[in-house]
Amino acid sequence: MVPKGSITEKVPPKEPAFFNPKAKLNRDFSIIAYAAFIEKFQGPKIFLEGLAGIGARGLRVANELKIDNLVINDLNPTALKMAEYSANLNGIKNVEFTEKEVCRFFSSYSKKGQRGSIVDIDPFGSPAAFFDCGIRATMHGGILSTAATDLQVLNGLFQSACKRKYGGIPIRVEYGNEMAIRLVLGCLRVVAARLGVEVKPMFVESDMHYYRTYVKVLNRPDQEENIGYILHCKNCGYRKISFEQKQECELCKLKIGIAGPLWIGKIFDKDFLKDMLIQISNLQVDKVCEKTLNKCLLEAEMPPTYYTLDEIAKKMKTSPPKLEDVIENLQKNGFVASVTSFNPTGFRTNAKINKIIEIFQLSSKA
Repeated sequence: MVPKGSITEKVPPKEPAFFNPKAKLNRDFSIIAYAAFIEKFQGPKIFLEGLAGIGARGLRVANELKIDNLVINDLNPTALKMAEYSANLNGIKNVEFTEKEVCRFFSSYSKKGQRGSIVDIDPFGSPAAFFDCGIRATMHGGILSTAATDLQVLNGLFQSACKRKYGGIPIRVEYGNEMAIRLVLGCLRVVAARLGVEVKPMFVESDMHYYRTYVKVLNRPDQEENIGYILHCKNCGYRKISFEQKQECELCKLKIGIAGPLWIGKIFDKDFLKDMLIQISNLQVDKVCEKTLNKCLLEAEMPPTYYTLDEIAKKMKTSPPKLEDVIENLQKNGFVASVTSFNPTGFRTNAKINKIIEIFQLSSKA
């Protein structure tokens, strides 16, 4: 049950209620992640959706997964009526509907014994305003998933706005989607630390107009040093993760760009990815989900930031090499290397840019 304009118009209208059919892949990944989580979670399976719209994600969770209780919230009464009608059409009984401002909604579930095991936040624009109340509403060991659609802010077009919202500054780079997700995770970590809890990234996703993060919330202080900077040289392409800001590139000695503070730890949990892959055969999801998750599995233990074929080709002033050849040649020369889920022509490696170019110059001569 969706508004007609959501199907017929190029950009889905916000009125009378918002529904985006192109976000199906995003919802598919949510179903896989939540199925993998529920399979091993011992506590009550309670799903809290703060910005539900017409309930497309929440009702799929209720319909396809074993959930004890589901609470769908939205401030738009028209959207809620559509969600309720859809729930009746699907014979879904274990669902409640509330019409509250999102932080008031989450605050009503922030006491011990009332929190959600899965908390979902999917706003227009930035989710940063809801991190505090979202974390408070997530029980120990639960999953908090947030989506960000303010891509221009996170990708470096409006640095001041990004600093205000996420506490860090991005720079314009080829791997901007990963940097954006690390800014979101960094902000989440800072809020969690203030509340005395830990957030552990389980899975992240980047597609079209959104970035989505899935973190486990643990009722214990975060003791790891996982906030730092990405240093990136626009001149030679060198990049490095660092706990400190440095002004000079280690390779070419020119001024280096500084992004952050942001999350510099792991963004994938390998065991959780394996659990997600196991769940796919039980669900009706797009075939691309399995391909993407297999790429995530390969890059889960790899260094932060990735390179692209075009980036290397531009440095070498030649046509882009094949991705398989790039990875194979790096591995032959003693480096680790893998594909990445963030970019179809991207690859991760612990080799520095000068070594990557050197290896491919030798390969092209051979």
